Amino acid sequence: MKASAVLRVELDAHGRSVVRELRCAAPLTLVHRRAAVAGAGGAIVHLVSSAATPLGGDELRLRVHIGPGARLLLRGTAATVALPGQRGGTGRTTVRMEIGPGGSVDYRPEATVVTARAEHRSEFHADLAADARLRCREVLVLGRHGEPPGTLRTTTDLVRDGVPLLRQHLDLGPGRLAAGASHLAGARVLGTETLVGGTDPAAPSSGPWWSLVPLAAGGALATALAADVVTAQRRLSRALQHHPEAAVQPPEASDDNPDGDTAGSAPGRNRTNRP
Repeated sequence: MKASAVLRVELDAHGRSVVRELRCAAPLTLVHRRAAVAGAGGAIVHLVSSAATPLGGDELRLRVHIGPGARLLLRGTAATVALPGQRGGTGRTTVRMEIGPGGSVDYRPEATVVTARAEHRSEFHADLAADARLRCREVLVLGRHGEPPGTLRTTTDLVRDGVPLLRQHLDLGPGRLAAGASHLAGARVLGTETLVGGTDPAAPSSGPWWSLVPLAAGGALATALAADVVTAQRRLSRALQHHPEAAVQPPEASDDNPDGDTAGSAPGRNRTNRP
């Protein structure tokens, strides 16, 4: 299956962010929340998977264009489950964003689960103007409960005003590396969040299974490892408490549980996932 979608957001005459173009095809379905207002006139769009995908051999492409001064909140509605196709092959999902001067994108899809025997490649490319802003979260899950993972390769490529900020490649899946301290240390979930724009953290920060690192040319990268998605998201939130530009609610923690990883973590999940 091959499918593509295009989303364009621009400012109108009243300074509100409006969706000027929205084209999509199953399974890449974009849903615009017309009655919703995000902050100072930001547009809210949900990315909905309207079919079982990606399968091996599928190619899915999303292009996002943000005009000068426009703001977009792009959210997922459910986890993406990468499955092996009947004919084998590698599934591929590619997201490309162009963010104009003064533009802003907050892109937080739900988790991507790579099931046993699946082969999937995920690419995210963003080209930002000098004063544009981007917040992008990615949560990767290696296998469903009780099953070994498939193979996942991800690429993140961020460029601001012609200067590379981050070019990161991850190769995840079964093998001895997954259990090594220099790789995932046996964790099943990897969460990352990248923030570009505004004030960057002055120095790296870290804690149990999370870190926040300023990038050399601007921006910052938060990383968290965990055994489950909820805990990974809570650890990302804890990392972002150390970022001067990130408005996140702190996880519930106590002296007995300084990492905030409680068994009753549903409230934390709701705060993280609510559009």
